[in-house]
Amino acid sequence: MTETSSLPPRAGRRCHNPLNALHSTVYFSPEYAAELASIGIDDPQAPFFVGRVAALGQVGPGVVAAAFYNYNYDLIAKVLPALWETVSPEAVLGARMRAADVALRRLLGAEIIASDEMAEAAALAVRATEACTRQARPLYAAHADLPMPELPHLALWHAATLLREHRGDGHLVALLTAGLDPVEALVSHTATGKGMNPRWAMRTRGWSQADWDAAAERLRARGLLDAEGELTKVGVALRADIEDATDRLDLAPYEHVGAAGVERLTELGRGLLMTATAAGAFPETLVGKG
Repeated sequence: MTETSSLPPRAGRRCHNPLNALHSTVYFSPEYAAELASIGIDDPQAPFFVGRVAALGQVGPGVVAAAFYNYNYDLIAKVLPALWETVSPEAVLGARMRAADVALRRLLGAEIIASDEMAEAAALAVRATEACTRQARPLYAAHADLPMPELPHLALWHAATLLREHRGDGHLVALLTAGLDPVEALVSHTATGKGMNPRWAMRTRGWSQADWDAAAERLRARGLLDAEGELTKVGVALRADIEDATDRLDLAPYEHVGAAGVERLTELGRGLLMTATAAGAFPETLVGKG
């Protein structure tokens, strides 16, 4: 972290990880696809980004490509801006929140939804968002303009969304500083074993195998990837530096909650994520190198 941080090293990242994953359960849920379909969105590529981009308003593919970093412009251009001629961003946001409500109730169960622990997790996460900053963070800033839901499970989900986008916007600064283009960022992240499966990444982000292979060659030329597609020591160090830089840029929300609050929010977030995962929240083949 930093010399002035009151938190243990990487405490913010450890707290972010389960909250980010809990946030993403909605995008993998059948409820999300069903709610989008109910407002007329049936393009199979649209769900992967339209729910997040709706907070920015009726933007075109250029803005989305800039804000999302690792999506292919051509993929986005197949959906936007034409989509806005038939459905409004407000309708998409409404569908997304309805999906979050139904999906979380299914994945977590009525007892957890109504629990004191859920209310506690929501209060801690919302408190963390109080220290997020808007400057140079377009996706966070757009979502921060949306109202905070009153129900605890939805307040937690929205707060997790804010924390996710706040960290994500800062992460893009780190990727730019590291000199990784969109596909190189995906390939190198996948090579850590913690990123999306390459097939998922290519399909949902709109890149071809040729794009992927060319990016891998560029990484090899920089000494970041070896002949087998594994990160070299230099590559491992670069990815670690990127995460450390992201941690520094994302420190404020967790400092605001304090060490004890971060530890408790991490514990609660992990418990909720474990329950959701056990209920089938994610595809089995989502993460990994293969």
